[in-house]
Amino acid sequence: MAGKGSPGEWSVYKDAHGRWHGWITVGLKPNGQRDRRHRSGHTRAEVVAKIRDLEVKRETTGVAPVNADTVAAWLDHWLNNIAVRRVRPRTLESYESMIRMHLRPGIGGQRLDRLSPEHLERFYTELIEDKGLSPATVLRVHRMLSRALKVAVQRGRIHRNVATLVDPPAQRASDVAQALDLHEAQAVLMAASTVRNSARWTVALALGLRQSEALALQWRDIDLLNGTLSVRRTLHRVKGKGLVYEPPKTKRSERMLALPAPLIVALHRHKAAQTGERTLAGSEWHDEDLVFAQPNGRPIDKKSDYDEWSALLKRAGVRHVRLHDGRHTAATLLLSEGVHPRVVMELLGHSQMRTTMDIYSHVMPALAREAADRMGAVLLGTLPPPVVLDQVEIEPSK
Repeated sequence: MAGKGSPGEWSVYKDAHGRWHGWITVGLKPNGQRDRRHRSGHTRAEVVAKIRDLEVKRETTGVAPVNADTVAAWLDHWLNNIAVRRVRPRTLESYESMIRMHLRPGIGGQRLDRLSPEHLERFYTELIEDKGLSPATVLRVHRMLSRALKVAVQRGRIHRNVATLVDPPAQRASDVAQALDLHEAQAVLMAASTVRNSARWTVALALGLRQSEALALQWRDIDLLNGTLSVRRTLHRVKGKGLVYEPPKTKRSERMLALPAPLIVALHRHKAAQTGERTLAGSEWHDEDLVFAQPNGRPIDKKSDYDEWSALLKRAGVRHVRLHDGRHTAATLLLSEGVHPRVVMELLGHSQMRTTMDIYSHVMPALAREAADRMGAVLLGTLPPPVVLDQVEIEPSK
């Protein structure tokens, strides 16, 4: 028993075991042959309904081609042909690392069109419980995978992005920034006054520049006459390329900062010292106009810069904190001195106020208490003392 739609388009028949089958042409395969799809069911009506559904999709949104690619094959294609044209080299390097270390061995062998939310849930659990990865790291893996699957949906390789159906691991609130207090910061600057590139650490604590921003500074970015410093680029090490200069990640990060008067003096001294190094290096000087450089003018690697920071803390007798905590130190001191959080946000180059407030929430209670005390002194302190009324005995009504 059989039935047909338009000639050559679809057909329905019952096999010897009583089960119904349907076939429909939905287009052409990449090799030019007809793309025929099969559906089956217990009744003819059931199969016809399935065939009609494919027919509607063919005429409207289109039917996704059968995809036998694995997740690993698609991720490799996405990384090398799509992401490579959209993201920064450093980001591409991190994507390659996540695919190689986690995604390929975890779910790489799964067929792309059969990937399910349950596959991802088990995969994320394994990354946390078996591999010991942090929720923040797994969240980055999830976001990258979701981007790759989104493109697969757009290209018609799959019907849905299953990553959007999964709740990724919750990222724990970041640890409280280990900012140096005022006395510790002063001790660090005192110890830095006798080392090479001492202005590097004054810039870190006074302006809160990111490490990548400070190491990419050029003298053309600094106007010592008008006392300003402009952040225009960053320095990063990229696999296979070495040290690479890049523009800041966001427009907010491109900013102009006012220089405190003592820092202007420190930069004048630093420039004079660097001129002496240039003279000693002679033809060996590598001129990139860098503010903070090696004795031969070449850029300073982040690892070397961090080692110098660690040695400086030890020299100052101060507890060890991350170099990035120098940035937190600058922000904390500004907030503690009553500088408006919006101004601090602009100085640090944060794209959102929430970022500033989340990171420095540990100083907010003290600032809130100070604000309350000021309000009490300015407004409520001018009120006359409360009037104490004489108590009058009132006879009960009769």
